[in-house]
Amino acid sequence: MTTAQTGVLSTAELRAWRTFLRAHAQVTGKLEAELVAAQDLALPSYEVLLHLVEAPDHRLRMTELADRVLLSRSGLTRLVDRMVREGLVERRQCPSDARGTHAVLTDSGLAKLRAASPVHLQGVVDHVTSRLTAEEVDLLGDLLGKLVDGGADGGADGGCGVPATACGLS
Repeated sequence: MTTAQTGVLSTAELRAWRTFLRAHAQVTGKLEAELVAAQDLALPSYEVLLHLVEAPDHRLRMTELADRVLLSRSGLTRLVDRMVREGLVERRQCPSDARGTHAVLTDSGLAKLRAASPVHLQGVVDHVTSRLTAEEVDLLGDLLGKLVDGGADGGADGGCGVPATACGLS
């Protein structure tokens, strides 16, 4: 019987799973700490700003934004409420659907993202890519792409929902 049939993980599978969880927790913890220390910006807020800067007109319906970030709908609502208070985003009624609400990136939010992006990207280099060869980076992208909804390659955006051009923020 295979692991899929028994629901029991082999030693190698369990090691891979636990290492993946530990690596994710450690890397995101370090990235979060660096963003907070340098820009007083939590990683989920950075993620919201990144999705908004890449969206047409720098706006997304709240439901669409919730689907893109790693938060529950209620968690996203609380986060966006806080970001509105901080002046990073605004809520605007959807012109085509009175029941819908958009989260819209403000000029302050864009400035915060531009200031935070070099910190975040350097953290990705320090904690991930500098520890791997170019071939390993490609392999990691391919392997993780298999775990992302939508296919083996993770899509043109690398499976993160953000095109590679997002780093430029131009």
